[in-house]
Amino acid sequence: MGKVFNVTANCNPKLHYMVDLTGRLEQIKAMVDRGEYFTINRARQYGKTTTLFALADYLKDDYQVVRIDFQRLQETDYIDTEHFVRGFSRLIFKAVQGKEIPDHVTEQLRRFAHGEVSYAAFDDLFDAISIWCGQSERPVILLIDEVDQASNYQAFLDLLAQLRAGYIDRDIFPAFQSVILAGVYDIKNLKSRFVSNGEHHTNSPWNVAADYLVDMSFAAPEIAGMLQEYEDDYATGMNMPLISELIYDYTSGYPYLVSRICKLLDEQISGTEHFPDKSSAWTQAGVIEAVGRLVAEDNTLFESLEDKVNAYPDLKEFLQFLLMNGKEISNVPGNTAIGIAKMFGFVKIENNKVVVANRIFEMRLYNMFLASAEMQRSEMYTLGDRDKYRFINDDGLNMELVLERFVAAFDDLYGDLAQKFPEEDGRRYFLLYLRPIINGTGNYYIESRTRNQERTDVIVDYLGKQYVIELKIWRGDSYNTRGESQLLAYLDHYHLKKGYMLSFNFNKNKKIGVQRLQIQDKTLVEAVV
Repeated sequence: MGKVFNVTANCNPKLHYMVDLTGRLEQIKAMVDRGEYFTINRARQYGKTTTLFALADYLKDDYQVVRIDFQRLQETDYIDTEHFVRGFSRLIFKAVQGKEIPDHVTEQLRRFAHGEVSYAAFDDLFDAISIWCGQSERPVILLIDEVDQASNYQAFLDLLAQLRAGYIDRDIFPAFQSVILAGVYDIKNLKSRFVSNGEHHTNSPWNVAADYLVDMSFAAPEIAGMLQEYEDDYATGMNMPLISELIYDYTSGYPYLVSRICKLLDEQISGTEHFPDKSSAWTQAGVIEAVGRLVAEDNTLFESLEDKVNAYPDLKEFLQFLLMNGKEISNVPGNTAIGIAKMFGFVKIENNKVVVANRIFEMRLYNMFLASAEMQRSEMYTLGDRDKYRFINDDGLNMELVLERFVAAFDDLYGDLAQKFPEEDGRRYFLLYLRPIINGTGNYYIESRTRNQERTDVIVDYLGKQYVIELKIWRGDSYNTRGESQLLAYLDHYHLKKGYMLSFNFNKNKKIGVQRLQIQDKTLVEAVV
């Protein structure tokens, strides 16, 4: 059986097509060599577990590696410190089987794990670990995956305190050479729930943690390297640079999203009516089809993200503002909503500005917000839903007719507005009209960053084709000319010959309607409302 693209659990290079992790492992090993304690805190399904598995194998010749997973702890392990010591010892005891470890230390771990030591406490356990680390021929390092499982318990704080004390006193008492914790939450910022009084306190015992700056996203050349291995197996004839760049553009290298798109192309899109074989699937149209399917599906990543949106009202309000406002938001250290959005992977920081982490998340969030009951009750959404069947033809989506009908609908509903409204209101009206038209078949993303860092307003993906629409507030002929020039540049970037402009004009003598302009080899359709 050949290799496949994997999106569940950890990846195995013998079984799965994978990005080469060697560069990341070298960077992490440098931190281990320096004896640093650190956390790998990244969003769900960002490759943390795969990285820990690969790291354990990468370090095994130079270090004695102990890798444990807190998902294997039981609920009873959190009753109190003694039970947690027992559970923690049990994980370590299983992890060291077959390793070079003194017999008396193994016996101590076994007794702790089986509850044979009634006075079990962390200091007793770490005394045994200190003896082990002192006698080991190779430095001992500890890798703990899924630390979030224990983060709300006092016993976990006790563990962090012991690790911190061991780190500080390591020149006097032997201790782990390095400790690496992996999870979604930033351990340095976790809150602990104290059962005794229900109060929340800042988790401070991990203030020895070094900054973890290793980029775990997949760059386009790395994606191309993975695809080359696939191409060697199947000879699809794909345009490797184009496909890898396109996948990166949609995902910003988010590991799960990269692998999911590839898996959809390989296993679900290839062999369909429009993409009868692998060669036709691994094309730009095929990638757009895969993106559409991905955005529309329910998976554990999207479920987790949407749970977080609903669980954190400040996060939801912030994301709605970021998406609908369209204005740049500066990164403000200490801002709770930004910090939460970063931690859960919704946003990233570019040039000190907060931007949505990737196009896939952007599409999914727009669908989530615009499909809400409140949005669907709007008159503009209702008109778009009523008109949607007018716009489909053999070539896909008749965007020019969409603009014509939107102009008419907008003028009927809002043409008598006596005062200007912000540009984001116009954006929202257009998206509300557009949403039911492309629902289930297409998607759009807003003000995405192109590869050369330019910005655009609306890119619509529909049945393998892309449509670029520039949204503007009319500020005079010179401003509109600059908008046309910008749109021409976007069309070059997306290799398109036709583009669209939608201008909101509040001049009393404005002339509403749609016209065509021929500029160089490009056709611009300009709509004014």
